[in-house]
Amino acid sequence: MLVTGVDVIEIERISRILDQYKSRFLNKIYTPRELIYCNNRANQLSTRFAAKEAVMKALGTGTTVNWKDIEVTRNPGEAPQILLHGKAKMHAAKNNITNLSVSLSHSREFAIAVVVGEIHKQA
Repeated sequence: MLVTGVDVIEIERISRILDQYKSRFLNKIYTPRELIYCNNRANQLSTRFAAKEAVMKALGTGTTVNWKDIEVTRNPGEAPQILLHGKAKMHAAKNNITNLSVSLSHSREFAIAVVVGEIHKQA
């Protein structure tokens, strides 16, 4: 069985929040590796924000997990990956959700993320 989550966000919204709250916003939402990769680029921050929201939807947690418990990583020449930490990792394990796959995209105005995971039922 599959679980899915999708989220779309206006890049301008993230840009405004970034201008207004800068490090307070960045340190609440993003991991140190994400911050290095994004380098304050609103489109990159937006796709990762959308990915975190999409993961929350796929896990069925709402916002009960910490933002930093969901991390989007990307190695050069590879597709982005989702790493779960803390409560998000525990929730996924408890519900047998594995193999989360993410697709990210953005235009000038919008960023979108789609997440698909597998539920492995116990025999």
